[in-house]
Amino acid sequence: MSPEAKPKVVAMIVGSAIIMQQIDSTVITTALPQMAISLHADPVRLSLAITAYLLSLAIFVPVSGWAADRFGGRVVFRTAIALFTVGSILCGLSGNVVELTAARVLQGFGGAMMVPVGRLVLFRSLEKTALIATMAYLQVPAQLGPVLGPPIGGFITTYFSWRWIFLVNVPLGILGIVLVTLFFDNPKEDTDRPLDWIGFVLTGAAAFCFMYGIEAIGRSGHGGLEEAISLLVIGFALGALSFWHLRRAEHPLLDISVFRIPTFQAAIYGGSLFRAGAGTLVFLLPLLLQVVFGLSAFASGSITFATAAGSLSMKITARPIIRRFGFRNVILFNGLISAVTIAMCAFFNAGMPDYLIFALLLIVGFFLSLQYTATQAMTYADVEQPRMSTATSIASMTQQLSRGFGISVVAVLLHLSLTWRGAATLGTFDFKVAFAGAVLFALSSLFYGWTLHPDAAAEVSGHRPKSATA
Repeated sequence: MSPEAKPKVVAMIVGSAIIMQQIDSTVITTALPQMAISLHADPVRLSLAITAYLLSLAIFVPVSGWAADRFGGRVVFRTAIALFTVGSILCGLSGNVVELTAARVLQGFGGAMMVPVGRLVLFRSLEKTALIATMAYLQVPAQLGPVLGPPIGGFITTYFSWRWIFLVNVPLGILGIVLVTLFFDNPKEDTDRPLDWIGFVLTGAAAFCFMYGIEAIGRSGHGGLEEAISLLVIGFALGALSFWHLRRAEHPLLDISVFRIPTFQAAIYGGSLFRAGAGTLVFLLPLLLQVVFGLSAFASGSITFATAAGSLSMKITARPIIRRFGFRNVILFNGLISAVTIAMCAFFNAGMPDYLIFALLLIVGFFLSLQYTATQAMTYADVEQPRMSTATSIASMTQQLSRGFGISVVAVLLHLSLTWRGAATLGTFDFKVAFAGAVLFALSSLFYGWTLHPDAAAEVSGHRPKSATA
């Protein structure tokens, strides 16, 4: 295989792993009622299986970079796929809630290693100039996963059995292991850096409290608010202690000096705020279409698929757009346009034709995906290879936390609006309030774009301001 073609193949393999992990984190939601009947359990108690997977992801993502540096990207990525596949088999064979929860933890452990390590191997094999095109390849599966998960779960549960939701991962996992063995290199650090156990415990515990606290916010309407606040306070305290330790450790689990890179800092902070707002669409749109407009789950999924379809057209246009205007201008102006498109969703109503909503969501998907691609490409643009493992770990952590936080906040806004109106069911006004919260998140991210230098990450974008050209 030619040197030019190999990174594209690696990108497609990593993209397939991303979509498998993304689908698996959402596919279970529509199957919970049938799973509860089969396992003789309360559906509310069974939701622990969802939470366990997300918590396992949050805890083990920080250690993924160290593992890749120590044992090599190919070894860790292949092992992660194997663990994910074994966890899928055990989920499909589970006979009770305890077994299912334990299997989901194993799945989460594999998923935590799979995505960031796959990205790390890919970025280490790329020239900086190919970063934007590669991020466009990776962005499509990242958007497809959350959209495809619920309808796939509903289809399999309705016409087959909920156990096949997990067992279909087995042939995919085996194929992934074979492809990784054939096409992945095994880059690793020359020195054997010891594992920072204190850093691992502190960052893992902080991430656990954040994720569980965020999940508890979503249950705040059922008495979970005090628990959520307590967990978030503990998470902040542990996060501060972890930050203090990482700054002073001889061999820190995460090299936080990477935040001194202006482009990385802006991409992480600004990107997290934008993702907190834009990531709520996968939660709000199906709820609006099904609960308020009365559409079926299949019809709703067919319409919301437009956001993922819109991102496909972005794949071929992202690179020339960013080259023409530069990272700063794209993040600023496209971020503003994206916020407007999110606000546009608040004005959907039951009288609008389905094809019109679909067409508008195509536009939404394009601009959101362009923003994601620009932000993520800039994340790694100025990061040197020795700190790339830390960068991928931090980026994966913040993506998980910001998306969950945004969904939890708009869920609370829906509940507060419903309570304020004194209504029994959700209405279009409640969703206007929730979409307003999502728009505020997206708009707040523009501050970090404003702080960027006009020629930020020019090596990657290929953009040269007019003054520099003159």
